[in-house]
Amino acid sequence: MARNPTGSGREHHSSTTAINQDQTSQRPDTANALATPAEAEGTSLSRRARKALQVILSLVLLVAIFWYVLRQFASLSEVWAVMRTLTWGEIALLAVATIWNLITYWIVVVLATPGLRLTQAAVLTQSTTAVANSVPAGGAVAVGLTYTMLSSWGFSKSRGTLSVVVSGIWNNFIKLGMPILALAILALQGERSGGRLVAAIAGLGGLVGAILVFALILKSEDFARRAGLLGQRWTSALLKVTRRGPVDGWDIAITKWRGRVRGLVQHRWVALTVVTIVSHVSLFAVLLLSLRVLGISEAEVGWAQALAVFAFARLLTAIPLTPGGVGVVELALIAGLSRGSGDDSQVVAAVLLFRLLTYVLPILIGGGTYVIWRVKRSWRDSAPPLTTIGVIATDHAS
Repeated sequence: MARNPTGSGREHHSSTTAINQDQTSQRPDTANALATPAEAEGTSLSRRARKALQVILSLVLLVAIFWYVLRQFASLSEVWAVMRTLTWGEIALLAVATIWNLITYWIVVVLATPGLRLTQAAVLTQSTTAVANSVPAGGAVAVGLTYTMLSSWGFSKSRGTLSVVVSGIWNNFIKLGMPILALAILALQGERSGGRLVAAIAGLGGLVGAILVFALILKSEDFARRAGLLGQRWTSALLKVTRRGPVDGWDIAITKWRGRVRGLVQHRWVALTVVTIVSHVSLFAVLLLSLRVLGISEAEVGWAQALAVFAFARLLTAIPLTPGGVGVVELALIAGLSRGSGDDSQVVAAVLLFRLLTYVLPILIGGGTYVIWRVKRSWRDSAPPLTTIGVIATDHAS
């Protein structure tokens, strides 16, 4: 449940991943069960080889990106010289903005997980963010850690799925909506172009379509079942191309998921929407503040332009080329913001400062919160039943 934050910790929430995990964890892996020991060993070696290859490719891409950035935009010495201009007052202001950014997402997680305390949400979010930001394919690993931590506190698998899916859906809705908002603001400011108009219309169509499908799934059990079957057919077709077996049971999984989500959404959709928007705006505020304290004025890079670059850079994290989008996000931000600034070293320094606060710092904090989870015995099996906290769900598993 971490945000990925242009790597900041919001992106490893994936509704598809959650549904798949909740569904497949309840039945044995038929292919593995029927495999001979030699075949099983070969499969294990193949998986390890793929993981090793993924790590190598991520490292190569990361080195290439930073090599390009430091040659094309600014040198390390220039960046460090800009960083040294920060005053203690500016550092304190950045610290306050960064802490507030973290807290806002803890509140999102509390709203998506009825019965969870804010302190538990902090430990859960920061621990899983650290994993998502530092491990190849860390999003999937972070989802697994989410289930493990919630289970240790007495939350059932169904309530864990509810938390992962709902927070993930709301994050993705806002993430899709921010580029549209940014392009609309730029258009109102007179910065119009055919390409931006097409992008805005396409994005708006995608967002409206996603919200419509989500609403229909919640409204109609029959639609939810048919959507599950359609997704199952499409996924099986894709898996067939990679010579993997088909999936099944998605109609059952999505109808169960619908029952769990409806009660929470009916009670908390307004609060979820407002707080999720505040959380994403708070993340952007850290970037904008980083630009301003390092000397990049509104005339050089306007807030609307910064918002557009920020929003589109965050969309790149949907492609897990590197953990937390490290390298990819920096390149997108620097390339997008440098076109409006006369001093590239200031832009590079501001982007690196932003990523230090929203990508590196959460990893360090997550190490400490993981230790807290391991030693905090008083939180074990402390989750209250859903019926005692004012949220009614079709599936009352607790």
